[in-house]
Amino acid sequence: MENKKIELMTVGGGCFWCTEAVFQAVKGVEKVVSGYSGGKAPGKPTYREICSGLTGHAEVVQVTFDANSITYKDLLTVFMTSHDPTTLNRQGGDVGTQYRSVIYYHNDTQKEMAETVIENLSKYFDNSIVTEISPLKIFYEAEDYHQDYYENNKSQGYCSFVITPKLTKLRQMHADKLK
Repeated sequence: MENKKIELMTVGGGCFWCTEAVFQAVKGVEKVVSGYSGGKAPGKPTYREICSGLTGHAEVVQVTFDANSITYKDLLTVFMTSHDPTTLNRQGGDVGTQYRSVIYYHNDTQKEMAETVIENLSKYFDNSIVTEISPLKIFYEAEDYHQDYYENNKSQGYCSFVITPKLTKLRQMHADKLK
């Protein structure tokens, strides 16, 4: 029987369709679920409510991974280099607080690692990293049609023009970490 050490990571780097597709390609990742977190509106939000920007939630993914196959630090490095962590509340054409760069930590060890990774990577960016680091309070799973979005919609325009280039960059930068 395989010895696994299953852990969770919750991050947001713009549209969750992009972030989900990136992590689904990484070795050691068992599952990726698109969802919402970080808001103050009561109850489970809908995609339409999130898009209004009024709930305070960010589009995020919750990544279930085997820490014996890939480290949290390596996953954070992939995350930080797969989006622009220097733009506040924006990723490309996606603008609003729901598209903010954020790391929701599950414990103090994850918090410390997030701070360390950001500090170590900051010298590689021309602008300051604005990625929020906050404790995970609650994660709401997004509607079913958001799950496995890229896999199910590769020919859709957004996927072709936004996600496919991100995956190309991922293969170039992190080939050793891919499935």
